[in-house]
Amino acid sequence: MTTPHTIAVLGLGRMGEAIATRLATEGWNVVGWTRSGRTSGTVRTTVDLHDAVAGADLVLLALFDGAACRQVLDDARAALRAGATVVNTGTVAPAEASALARRYGPAYVHAPVLGSVPAAAAGTLRILAAADADALDRARPVLAALGTVRPVDDVPTAAALKLIANHSLAGAVLALRDSLRQAEALGLPRAEVLDVLELGQLGGLVARKRPFLTAGPAAAPAEFTTGALAKDLALLAGASRAPLGVAAGLAGSTVDAAADIAVAATAPAVDDAVLAPLRAYLRGHATGDPAHFREAFRPTAHIEGIRDGAFVSWPLDEYCALFTGRPAADEASRTRRLDTVEVHGTVATATMTLFHGPDTFTDVFLLVRADGVWRIVNKAYHRHP
Repeated sequence: MTTPHTIAVLGLGRMGEAIATRLATEGWNVVGWTRSGRTSGTVRTTVDLHDAVAGADLVLLALFDGAACRQVLDDARAALRAGATVVNTGTVAPAEASALARRYGPAYVHAPVLGSVPAAAAGTLRILAAADADALDRARPVLAALGTVRPVDDVPTAAALKLIANHSLAGAVLALRDSLRQAEALGLPRAEVLDVLELGQLGGLVARKRPFLTAGPAAAPAEFTTGALAKDLALLAGASRAPLGVAAGLAGSTVDAAADIAVAATAPAVDDAVLAPLRAYLRGHATGDPAHFREAFRPTAHIEGIRDGAFVSWPLDEYCALFTGRPAADEASRTRRLDTVEVHGTVATATMTLFHGPDTFTDVFLLVRADGVWRIVNKAYHRHP
């Protein structure tokens, strides 16, 4: 095994700067380059990509996406020295990783990392590394300075595992968001809520992100941005062709893309204007007064589902005719719960559970904002006998 002496770090954003600084601190000769031409405060930089890679035994990429990796490597290829190892720490799609591995052959190491800026600075990243055995041996001393190396069988698997890890992170952020929103609805003090959440399954996330959860977006420099995580979720959805589930709520977040992911957990609850038609719908069931349904729905709306084994699609007038203007006889024992609301610009989806006597209904709503007003444009339901 030959230990690299000179390392070129291509990309000096948050992670690239932290990685380059860590490697320089550990004794390597590091030269940095970034597409923006920004200089580093801690490592030697050059504005010439060819100069950066020409003398490097190992070229490490810390770039935003697959397109950037491909472009930079293609531009640098003519200047790569014979025998140089290329290590890509970026988060890209499995197909993109495979294409890069085919293009650069046994010199290419795909090494996406788990952890953000603090872990890179401390050398505690978790690194998913896939490569030819010789290339991995050459890169291992460098990767070991950054954290713990977990060998993976092949390049696309390493890329896919990184996307899965980030999907779970998105789910954790949204679970934290939901807990904070429920606590706010109960009037609980934020500091005490965070103290208790640190004791549970979200404890590590809360402890790491507490400055963002208490003081707001400007409390500290972002470590991992919502824009980057949303990009990774889009890559995962494209690769798996499976629904993102709850993590789609972060991909569609209105939080500033440059903000740390923890800021998404502090996003305000859904605007009352979106909830207004859903509350009118609830009032319609509680009172039996069809006027509330006319307030909730657009006049063109349909209510659809399976009734007595057959598909029904009622126009709003037919649906309203089912109600007598009086509450159901057992209204005192009925309960209803709003489960989810997701807003995507001028459209939103919502789900609700209704416990009506011996039956439970799941209602799924599509809402649209038109002329500045939210209304339900369609409802589908399922009756659980």
